[in-house]
Amino acid sequence: MDTTQPTQGHPKGLYSLFFTEMWERFSYYGMRALLTIFLTAELATGGFGLDRAESLSVYGIFTALVYLTPILGGWFADKILGQRKSILIGGLVMAIGQFMLAAGAAGDMMGDLETRKNFFYLGLGVLILGNGFFKPNISTIVGDLYDNDDPRKDGAFTIFYMGINIGAFLSPFVAGTLGEKVGWPYGYLAAGIGMMIGVLWFYARRNTLGDKGLPPGYREKGITNLVAKDWRDIIVYTIANVAFVFAVMFIWNNTSDLIHTIMVWVLGIAGTGFIALSIFKGTNGSTEWTRVFVILILAFFNIVFWAGFEQAGGTFNLFAQENTDRVVGGFEIPTTWFQNINPIAIVTLAPLFSLLWIKLAARKLNPRTPVKFALSMFIGAFAFFIMTQAQNSADAGNLVSPMWLVAVYVLLTIGELMLSPIGLSMVTKLSPGNITSIMMGVWMASFALGNYLAATLEQILETYDFSLYPFITVLMLISGVALLLLSPILNKFMKGIH
Repeated sequence: MDTTQPTQGHPKGLYSLFFTEMWERFSYYGMRALLTIFLTAELATGGFGLDRAESLSVYGIFTALVYLTPILGGWFADKILGQRKSILIGGLVMAIGQFMLAAGAAGDMMGDLETRKNFFYLGLGVLILGNGFFKPNISTIVGDLYDNDDPRKDGAFTIFYMGINIGAFLSPFVAGTLGEKVGWPYGYLAAGIGMMIGVLWFYARRNTLGDKGLPPGYREKGITNLVAKDWRDIIVYTIANVAFVFAVMFIWNNTSDLIHTIMVWVLGIAGTGFIALSIFKGTNGSTEWTRVFVILILAFFNIVFWAGFEQAGGTFNLFAQENTDRVVGGFEIPTTWFQNINPIAIVTLAPLFSLLWIKLAARKLNPRTPVKFALSMFIGAFAFFIMTQAQNSADAGNLVSPMWLVAVYVLLTIGELMLSPIGLSMVTKLSPGNITSIMMGVWMASFALGNYLAATLEQILETYDFSLYPFITVLMLISGVALLLLSPILNKFMKGIH
């Protein structure tokens, strides 16, 4: 029997991908929970002693590039490797990156501070590249398990999203607590082990995917699994990814700021041109073009939402550490534990949202995608209005109740559930078939810009004497209104896709 198309429920392959993604997110969010507080921790405690602006800058560049490299990984999967090989390569490379972070965070292993910093940033670079091969391709296989008109598809992405958040929930407890309370290297080591478990699980469950995600041409030849040549490719690409980051870091450390600026501009222009050319070549006819246009418009609004949401790992994390009364009943709540609020809310609410969309669809009341995006913006605006009040109290010299952050995280999670899994599903539905992974990469690029803005907005706004949280409140409010006004046009351009 074909395991990818059961007569009822969801395909077995969905749960194989669910647990693979869960362990990858355990790895990523364990590292993310530690990153800013490790970078700002005093040298005496094993940290790097960076100031707030510098640590947020590192965090912003890292999280932006984490979402940009999926464009490259999506292209390799579409044209050369297939999604399965890309996921295995990405997982192995990310595990290596986490182990490098652990070594860089271990003061007694690497010698002087500069050597430790270089090795740590090298590990971040390896993680960035590995993520590019992993991230867009696992979402693409989830979409491939269903036809576009299958009513289970939105629900499947919501279930998949739960896997993401179970991993995100476990990692601050495990990796965060180990890093904060036992020693920084142990947190990163736990994240690396989690990634290896994900790779092994994906390999063990490969038969549940049927013929999905195989290299180009395999399905036509009747090949239903990876062959010996593919495993050689996986080893070669894994080594090449790590070597490439070493080469880039070497060039970067031995060239001037002018060369750095030229490199960034050349890569930016080349990358934009590459994406534009890929979309132009892979899109045919007015129906495909208008659907691609909808993806690009919604990607713009996605940037706005994530510029707010991703304050979670940056300014919210520092707010929890510096301005929140974390002592409850004589126990001091570790800063990293606040990162758990979002995944707890996701795991609790995601099944309800999955059922909600099905129930509303049965009654022909399910809002179209642009309206769901608008609602997420309004909820986000309300969250940042509350955060503004918390910041005002902190500015008056008070340590604020942790419940302020809890309320903000929960509200942003509700907004996220109306936007993020729906967005993933929307991209797989609207993309022309031969550039789905490229379009998933474009979608991830909107996260990249959102993440970079999240980390740099505070510094930018200080120049103009604007406060961060009120600014995001107004920005999200305006975006929600704009989406509602645009929704009739966008619905028409989706050409029958809900």
